[in-house]
Parts: sequence; C-alpha cells; structure tokens
Amino acid sequence: MSYPNRKASQAEGNTPSSFDLDTGISLKPAYYKTILTQLPTVGFFEIHAENYLNQGGPARYYLHKIREYYPMTVHGVGLSIGGEQPLNKDHLKRVARLLSEIQPEFFSEHLAWSTHDNTFLNDLLPVAYDEKTLQQVCEHIDQLQTTLKRQVLIENPSTYFEFERSNRSEIDFITEMVKRTNCGLLLDVNNVEVSCFNHHTNPYQYLDTFPIEAVKQIHLAGHTFDQNPITPLKIDSHDEPVSHNVWDLYQHTLERMGDCLTLIERDGNLPPMEDLLAEANHANTIRHTIRQERDHELSL
Repeated sequence: MSYPNRKASQAEGNTPSSFDLDTGISLKPAYYKTILTQLPTVGFFEIHAENYLNQGGPARYYLHKIREYYPMTVHGVGLSIGGEQPLNKDHLKRVARLLSEIQPEFFSEHLAWSTHDNTFLNDLLPVAYDEKTLQQVCEHIDQLQTTLKRQVLIENPSTYFEFERSNRSEIDFITEMVKRTNCGLLLDVNNVEVSCFNHHTNPYQYLDTFPIEAVKQIHLAGHTFDQNPITPLKIDSHDEPVSHNVWDLYQHTLERMGDCLTLIERDGNLPPMEDLLAEANHANTIRHTIRQERDHELSL
C-alpha cells in the first residue's frame, strides 16, 4: 500500500519499511477531523486496540478513513498477558479481527495484568519476576502469536512496587521471555525513567543491559511527578510533554542500538495536534543525527 502524503522517495508504489517511517503520534478522536482535513506530515498513527473492537460506530469509520492515508501500529491494553488466568478467547478473537482489517506495522501488548476472575481493572499492574510467572507469560505470548499469526511486541512496565517473591531482575525476566517465545520488544523509555526513579536505580544502567536487539519500537511519553515528602513518585500518566530526562535517555538508547520506529504517546490532557507533531519532529531530528553519525563511523 502506498500513502498519498508520503515523501516522494516513499510514494512510488512501495510502502517504506517500519524502521524507515518518521516518528508517529497517538490517534485520538479529538484529532480525527483535523487529520483528514490537513493530512499532516507524520510517520504513522497508533491506536489502542480496545477502542476499536466494535463492528461499527464513528471510531471505526474514522479509523478506516485515516488508514487510507497513513501506516498504523496497534497497542493492546486489555489482554492481561501477565495474569494467572487463561487469555480471554473472545477478546483475542476480536483483536485478531481488527489486525486483519488494519494490517498494522506492529501489534504490542504489556508485561502486566489487568483482570482477575470477572473483574476488569482500569490499570496495568506489575508481575512478580519468578519462574511461575515467567512460564505463564510465555504461554500467553505463544498463544497470542499463534492466534495472531505474527510476532508480538511486549512493552516493559512502569512500576511503583516490587514483589518479595521475585527472584530475578526485570532485565533477566524480559531477556528470558524473549528467548523462550521469540517475541519482540517495545521499549517504553518513559517507563524506564519512571520505574528507575521509583526504585532508586540507574536508568542508564537499565538501558545498557536491556536486550536491545529485540526492540522493534520505542515509546516516548510524559509523566507526572508526585512530590510526596515521604515517598515521591513518578507516575506514568501520559498527560504531559516528553520530559528532558526521557529525551536524554532516548538519545542514549539510539546511540546504543541505532534507529528505531518511535511513537509520541499521549492519552490525556490532549494538546493541539501541532504540539505532538513538534515532539515527533524533535524525535526525527535525534534519529537523523544518530543515523548520520553511524553512517559516518561505517565509512571510516
């Protein structure tokens, strides 16, 4: 599929590879009409799967109209990969149908859980890093990839507490998860900043040991700083601009791994779309600089 608003070098009948796409932004209903009227220059849009699982309605209409002009990625938030119970087969079937229709560049989910029995929690909760949980997570990823007939990207979590029963590090857990399932990874750099601050660890050391070879997509987002005098926390709120700390970590990440498909993720306190496009352009500048530096090193 070619896209009417792609750059000339990309618009001659061939869809660019995922890594060649400019940085994307979250697709929100507030931007539907602006997107179709202005056709802004942006690499792609990302949707949350659970907002588009119904068969009809305005959201589905605009989704398909915008898909005519732009590549997309799909980000799941409700499959509860880290839960103890089996995956919800009806939910999974509906996700598979959506992906079949949209044909996204990537589908991603979270290393987290959000359901228990018939209770659906409005949050993505952390998992214990032990063998029992690892086996459950891997079984769920295998089921997910088999059903969807594609590699799935799993996102590193933002966490605010740790389980006493954990007997391995988050990095070790994720590395083994990739090894057992051959899944890909979505590296949320904001989650690294949030979790490392909350657990008093070094985010640069975390990134330096992360299994970067499995990363296929990066998320950048803003967080809220709760300056509680007893236990200050950073909250993965997605309702603020990307922070200076996260931009620095992003550049450090690309210096280690090279270029990567990137998304500016925003879910609340939505600004004018031009603000998100400006952040996307800033990410593109960093990506371009890294590519130039690596090309120069290779030419020496």
